[in-house]
Amino acid sequence: MAELIWVEKYRPSRIDEIIDQEEVKERIKQFVKTGNMPHLIFFGPPGTGKTTMALAIAHELYGDSWRENVLELNASDERGITTIRERVKEFARTAPMGKAPYKLIILDEADNMTSDAQQALRRMMEMYANVTRFILLANYLSGIIEPIQSRCALFRFAPLPKDAVIARLREIASREGVKINDEALGAIWEISQGDMRKAINTLQAAAATAKEITPEIVYKTVGFIEPKEIIDLVNIAFSGDFVKARDKLRALMYEHGVSGIEILKAVQRRILSGEVQIPEEAKVEVAEIVADIDYRLTEGSDEEIQLSALLARLMLIGKKYGLSTAKETKAPAKRR
Repeated sequence: MAELIWVEKYRPSRIDEIIDQEEVKERIKQFVKTGNMPHLIFFGPPGTGKTTMALAIAHELYGDSWRENVLELNASDERGITTIRERVKEFARTAPMGKAPYKLIILDEADNMTSDAQQALRRMMEMYANVTRFILLANYLSGIIEPIQSRCALFRFAPLPKDAVIARLREIASREGVKINDEALGAIWEISQGDMRKAINTLQAAAATAKEITPEIVYKTVGFIEPKEIIDLVNIAFSGDFVKARDKLRALMYEHGVSGIEILKAVQRRILSGEVQIPEEAKVEVAEIVADIDYRLTEGSDEEIQLSALLARLMLIGKKYGLSTAKETKAPAKRR
């Protein structure tokens, strides 16, 4: 039998089991307890528990018969007006099964729905409010039209804190018989940045490679750049050695297969976090440069040319603020 995806295997089925989001959980539990629940919008970054919360509500409202009373759709795949008029309407207009007070429709990635589909949904939310409740999940609230927002209770899901993510990863690793040290857990956090789904998937991918997980295995598994490599790249550029910095950049892009946008984000993270020691004024200049390069990349500019320009501008900043004494960290062992 194929190995279960750990994200689904360890998905909480009760509201109290969901990690963090305490304020949201308390308000939702009151709705479930009284049975008087409005339409809901859950919004926030990916992997923070929006879908899990919606399914937990379904489990607590309907118990074992939740599947008969719940329609779950990914609106990014089925986002047109035809889906709303046919599948959603057909489900919404029927009476709930058993003793359930209403049926539940969960629309994931609702911010990707077309404007026409959202207008049709708005009308449907009014017409079938006596027998159906809607839960809309979105990464960006701005993607949901105002008439729908005004008909729903809004709940923002914040990125999960580091301690909570690491504790959950350690629990899963223990149950799966995987050995992982604190440094490797920190590496997974560095990659996921509060996205629990991404963190668990990274852990499972690394565990498929080795039963004892190290930071090197984590970075290699997901093709992520090790922080020290980016720090070296930036310090070389600040020191004034443009050719050496460009050679290192090309190695990251072509030998390790790292995209330009990933390198750009990593450079910004290392500099603004203080891992590269430069004056505050220099950080301001770097932030402005990174924003400019990011815009050019999203517009389709050549990655190598734009990142080479970034290194050139970092070299000029290094010269301006006297950073030419910056030292390169110990080079990592060459990957085979």
